Amino acid sequence: MEKLFAEHDFDTVVHFAAESHVDRSILEPELFLTTNIVGTQTLLDAAMRHWKLSPDDKYSREYKPGVRYLQVSTDEVYGALGREGMFTETTPLSPNSPYSASKAGADLVVRAYHETYGLPVNITRCSNNYGPYQFPEKLIPLMIHNARKDRPLPVYGDGLQIRDWLHVRDHCAAIAAVLEKGEAGQVYNVGGNNEKANIEIIRLILKELGKPESLISYVKDRPGHDRRYAIDNTKITTLLGWRPEYTFEKGIRETIQWYLEHPEWVERITSGEYQRYYEKMYLN
Repeated sequence: MEKLFAEHDFDTVVHFAAESHVDRSILEPELFLTTNIVGTQTLLDAAMRHWKLSPDDKYSREYKPGVRYLQVSTDEVYGALGREGMFTETTPLSPNSPYSASKAGADLVVRAYHETYGLPVNITRCSNNYGPYQFPEKLIPLMIHNARKDRPLPVYGDGLQIRDWLHVRDHCAAIAAVLEKGEAGQVYNVGGNNEKANIEIIRLILKELGKPESLISYVKDRPGHDRRYAIDNTKITTLLGWRPEYTFEKGIRETIQWYLEHPEWVERITSGEYQRYYEKMYLN
């Protein structure tokens, strides 16, 4: 990071990188804590050292004009909702998995660097993303891949876990809006206004592909599985003028079509270590 900052003189960091799959975090929590918390601190330290007007002054809060650090986080840091209500930016953090705990820890470190050192930061907390190029351990690409090959579709528990789905292009547009118009130090929730139960999405995928629902295979639910997430995106829509453009119906059909048109991309990354992980999680 030091070398990159020195060579390229960045004025903006958008920290997308993370170990992000809850299932894997149950197996390897240390990896998630190291990558997501210590990795975040590494980026924050590099940005602070290169952006401070007086880098040797520990107490200086003066930075180069126009610099900004944006932490891409997740609604999972808020924990689980009941049947009613939505997450707002003031909802207390209450993570329930090693993954969400690592992301909540990273968020708190980012906040501390703003409060202690004056680093210009923002945090965005998004709902579940979907769209092209998503790694096939995630729900939607996994189900498309398995259904296309007439393999069982593993569904945790009763499949009635509810998520608010956000198309990746809408997510990126929201991040651009925060970078352009967001107030330093503020958190912005980014939701797609598309609450869907997992089983509803799986049945839709099967219908689109002309596959039978008999492919659905219910498996033991994972530990600490949050029942429902929903995001109140009033702050970003009101203050920054961002709104999601994709309906779920449009986005899911485009996504299914993309995976059908790019089977070689999926095949290339669903072998080797990924296949061993899949068998461990769902078949054994």
